[in-house]
Amino acid sequence: MRKPIIAGNWKLNKTPHEAILLTDELKRELVDVEGVDIVLCPPFIDLADVKEALIDHNIALGAQNLFWEDAGAFTGEISAPMLKDLGVAYVIIGHSERRQYFHETNETVSKRLRAALKHGLNPIVCVGENLAQREANQTFDIIKDHCEGSLKGLSAEEMKKVVLAYEPVWAIGTGKTATPAQAQEVHAFIRQWLARTFDEGTAGHVRIQYGGSVTPDNIAALMAQPDIDGALVGGASLKAPSFAAIVKGAQK
Repeated sequence: MRKPIIAGNWKLNKTPHEAILLTDELKRELVDVEGVDIVLCPPFIDLADVKEALIDHNIALGAQNLFWEDAGAFTGEISAPMLKDLGVAYVIIGHSERRQYFHETNETVSKRLRAALKHGLNPIVCVGENLAQREANQTFDIIKDHCEGSLKGLSAEEMKKVVLAYEPVWAIGTGKTATPAQAQEVHAFIRQWLARTFDEGTAGHVRIQYGGSVTPDNIAALMAQPDIDGALVGGASLKAPSFAAIVKGAQK
């Protein structure tokens, strides 16, 4: 059975002081949780403080992005070796907001993914359609395009190290959410694509998160679906009680 994974994406929120306070709250709430991989993804400026706060705890540290080069004249960027040296274990790649606001493409997602794998980081690669695409019945075309472009050239062994996150962009921060059945339909499509592209064993190994207005109220119904293996949580990850309830709700 695939181990559930719940990742909190704090986005552009929390000063270092606020980050420490939230992390300390989460440590108290989640100290006894077993059977779920828990990841916190704060802004770059908070990583060192959160890492220090998480020493000897069951919560892993994640970053929200990385650049594909190891070093060089790339002002404002952060590299995989920098994250690795800081103790980061996971990194989000190709989030819909990166695609929307910072013009990320399948090509740049693929380059970032390869950099993450090269340096032993666990990538969380995001795919998903926006509202116009869903209403035009293009959901599966967009998902296929994101998977084919972002994961191009990976071996089966490399693919097994990747976590995928399905983000229905129309449900992020809107209060809307895909029904468990709608989410399962897309997750099943992704797993079928993995089986065709790699093999059944790889498809059965890869964890696929759901990310779109996940709350304590809907996590159990989402996790009851056979192909949903966790959640990439946005707004609800900014308050300890709600994020802790989601993590506990993911325990199968």
